[in-house]
Amino acid sequence: MLSHFRKKYYGWLSYAFASEVFVIVSLTLFMPICLEQFARDNGYLVPDKTERCSSDVSRLDNDMTPGRCVVKIGWFWVDSASFSLYVFSASVLLQALTVISVGGIADHPPHRKILLLTCAWAGALAATFFLPLSSNSPLWFLSALLAVIANVGFGTSVVAMNAYLPSLAKESPDVVKAYAMYRNAEESASILGNEPDDNDNEMSDQPLMHNTTTDEVYVLKSQYETELSRTTSRISSFGIALGYGAGIFLLFVALIPVTMMKGATFSLRLAISLSGIWWAVFSIPALIWLPSGRNTSSVDDEDAIWVDAETVATGKWSLWKEVIAAWKRLGGMLQWNEIKRLRNTFKFLAAWFLLSDAFTTITGTAILFAKTVLNMQSSSLILIGIIVPSSGILGSLFWPRVQQRYGWSNQRVLLILLMLASLVPAYGCLGFIGVFRGRFGGLTTKGEMFGLAIYFGFVLGAFNGYARAFYAEFLPPGEEARWYGLFSITDKSSSFIGPLIVGLISDLTGNIRYAFFFLVVMIWAAIPILKSVDVERGRRDAQSYKYSSVNGTA
Repeated sequence: MLSHFRKKYYGWLSYAFASEVFVIVSLTLFMPICLEQFARDNGYLVPDKTERCSSDVSRLDNDMTPGRCVVKIGWFWVDSASFSLYVFSASVLLQALTVISVGGIADHPPHRKILLLTCAWAGALAATFFLPLSSNSPLWFLSALLAVIANVGFGTSVVAMNAYLPSLAKESPDVVKAYAMYRNAEESASILGNEPDDNDNEMSDQPLMHNTTTDEVYVLKSQYETELSRTTSRISSFGIALGYGAGIFLLFVALIPVTMMKGATFSLRLAISLSGIWWAVFSIPALIWLPSGRNTSSVDDEDAIWVDAETVATGKWSLWKEVIAAWKRLGGMLQWNEIKRLRNTFKFLAAWFLLSDAFTTITGTAILFAKTVLNMQSSSLILIGIIVPSSGILGSLFWPRVQQRYGWSNQRVLLILLMLASLVPAYGCLGFIGVFRGRFGGLTTKGEMFGLAIYFGFVLGAFNGYARAFYAEFLPPGEEARWYGLFSITDKSSSFIGPLIVGLISDLTGNIRYAFFFLVVMIWAAIPILKSVDVERGRRDAQSYKYSSVNGTA
């Protein structure tokens, strides 16, 4: 019979296995291509805007440069490549509003699981409905609505999923053992009158003969925090690797119809639909194994859980009150005095605002760049979609081993990964140098795109796992979902800025390559902010944090 920890662990991993497929197969690959194809099938070639873009498809088969395609949305003509970027920007903006509204709900353990599964199945259903919607239908524009619902459902469910991570790491047998040793030593020190001050890193001025037990307490506390940090990173990274593996498998399955149908729109819709079905079916183990909340236990958040259970038992909990309270609480959390109390948490969020936007935009921009500039076929784009997560699995498993071997902190690993990631858009900027035009170098050939896919995937897989785990170190106990809501807002929900700017760059210049300069700046602007985060101070501030806004909720 599975233990409580094993059930919770397997339930959490099962949802990572289910949901990450949607990201890999649809969100970063087929959905941008499919939305662009929907727009192209209903668009016209410039400058006359009289000839349908679909009549220009033969140029791709002959390796000729296709004409620029625009589609009329309302009163405006929009580039077919920009259409998918605008849809994604709208979806993540709505996702931000939703995530803020449900942050308090996800912090109620009895409702966290319900929220996760409801949003998951809503998003999965929207993705599945791509299959019956034809690009030739007069209702083709509903593809944008389905994309928005799927993305909002995914982002909201991930907030609830991430809220399980801190307590999951604390309930790991190795962490529980390290915590027990630390607490026993602390109690012994207290009996001897040498209780350490958790809010002060300075050693006591007492003579060495009276300070031995206190020294041991500090050592054991450091070992516990190190074990908790590494366990959080290991669980997070393994969840990423498992999800990538599932995504790769489904990409291979999708490659069959896409190849046989030569990238027809129906095959792209089928791939998105398959990801929705996978997402829905493999969320069922999460329904079975994830705790409902009342029997959840962890090292630090028992009080918060009992408060939630009491609220539900007395019937005082209200959905609409929680939504209103969530917005009030957000205003309180963003007050300057609250930001100063958790300054290191907000420093990380400031860096994450830039980094998440940059990484998300790099992925989407690269796919559109490969399709519209390098004229790569759908089968080649699928292969890139397979290479990136495959390399990501290796990266997510490789970097924790390197970290353990050299004793690096999560912060140092993240800084190294960022410097490596910035080389990707920087390499694309080299394409403006005349010596590379028409030759190898500067991302001017299809072969280079495959090489960069391997390199970027190796960095991306580790980066996602470490960023989520590093942020977990700065979360106030019992408020994980609320703070992971902010994390989500500055993750995919803040990423409407990058695609929006890239879309504008593409529309104004007619060359999406100029966006690479923008992406380099975004990454390098975040590095000094991330480097300034004081990890030890951030942990202490989070552990002692109590929300004090008069109008907020405790």
